[in-house]
Amino acid sequence: MAPGLPQSMADMDRPHFIGIGGAGMSGIAKILAQRGSRVAGSDARESATAEALRALGATVHIGHDAAHLAPDATCVVVSSAIREDNPELARAAELGIPVVHRSDALAGLMEGLRPIAVAGTHGKTTTTSMLAVTLAALGLDPSYAIGGDLDVPGSNALHGKGDIFVAEADESDRSFHKYAPEVAIVLNVELDHHANYASMDEIYESFEIFAGKVVPGGTLVISADQQGAVELTQRVRDLGELKVVTYGESEDADLRIHKITARGLTSEVTVLLDGKLLTFTVSVPGRHYANNAVAALAAGIALGIPSRNLAGALKSYTGVKRRLQLKGEAAGVQVIDSYAHHPTEMTADLEAMRSAADDSRILVLFQPHLFSRTQELGTEMGQALALADSSVVLDIYPAREDPIPGITSTLIVDAAREAGAEVAAVHDKAEAVRAIAGMAKPGDLVLTMGAGDVTDLGPQILAELSK
Repeated sequence: MAPGLPQSMADMDRPHFIGIGGAGMSGIAKILAQRGSRVAGSDARESATAEALRALGATVHIGHDAAHLAPDATCVVVSSAIREDNPELARAAELGIPVVHRSDALAGLMEGLRPIAVAGTHGKTTTTSMLAVTLAALGLDPSYAIGGDLDVPGSNALHGKGDIFVAEADESDRSFHKYAPEVAIVLNVELDHHANYASMDEIYESFEIFAGKVVPGGTLVISADQQGAVELTQRVRDLGELKVVTYGESEDADLRIHKITARGLTSEVTVLLDGKLLTFTVSVPGRHYANNAVAALAAGIALGIPSRNLAGALKSYTGVKRRLQLKGEAAGVQVIDSYAHHPTEMTADLEAMRSAADDSRILVLFQPHLFSRTQELGTEMGQALALADSSVVLDIYPAREDPIPGITSTLIVDAAREAGAEVAAVHDKAEAVRAIAGMAKPGDLVLTMGAGDVTDLGPQILAELSK
């Protein structure tokens, strides 16, 4: 058995990951490799993530083929995105190799440590990252698994020597029910992931189960402002030995946000804690990110870390890739990448950019993510785009889904126009790059927005602007 692995994780000695390049899967694979496991896996295409895994000693195959699965693999790790007809999964069944869901693997990595699990419909990656960077800056050397790459220290996962483990807890497939955190954060509760949840009642039930997994005497940190979170708080207040700490701008919040002051692409946040004001800097713009920082502050306090130490260290956080990440500047135009794909996230990022933009125009190249999400929230996505000065909308990025008849990005474009937005539908990505670059003038901000491969178009826009 690899050093550093608990006895209960003996199956993780020689794991094979199907889809090893994914944000959640790669993080677990990296930590296992750092702990001494002989990691292998496959992914659909080459990537910087695949190279990073190889640098840690992992074997990464490109493409999915039964021959990629070594007969001596001790388990096969999958996510909910892996289909039953995957050839490597079928081969695992033939060989009798155990199949482990990534959430079970992550839960195993947390054993014996002090886990913080960050949940919510939006903001998980940012808040998890803020905590990881802050705790590292304080010398606590945490382990962490995040759904995005940090600017600092430059990875989505790390096996630290400290006793704290910070993890992003995914509600999309209910896998966050597997964790038993000392501190849980719920940033917001909204209807999303429509393929798995049919109603808000199902969402609330799922988050109640998550809150009930907090260890006895542990803490739930939850928003006092967001409607769904407030409803969840009422539902879980009487859960055993659970301590509930609320944060936000609401007057009855336990950790109250007194003031948020925009400072260009940063924010200055003042909170009221135990009757005293505490001010700190957040190195990303907007109220949404300021609230994430306060959630991280509350979680650190729940672990027993002095609030002033946390406040000073929070400024070490400089962002996550794809979360309002500056990709570059050309011809006087800044190109920024946004992962926002839900209307609430889109609105938050556009409002953040508006507060930082002064008189600059904001132009958006938006790629909808998932047919099911567009079917349910396409109108709201279009309304969010009305916050931009002009937008170009691409076809829907399908990810793991098959098309739904009649559901296209036209739904978003029509809603945007009805909301008064200036918007165009462009199906070809190269044409969309030329279109958005052609609109831009010196001083403008261009956002590539969405959870799909629209992120790859930022460098192409910069190249087109350079012409």
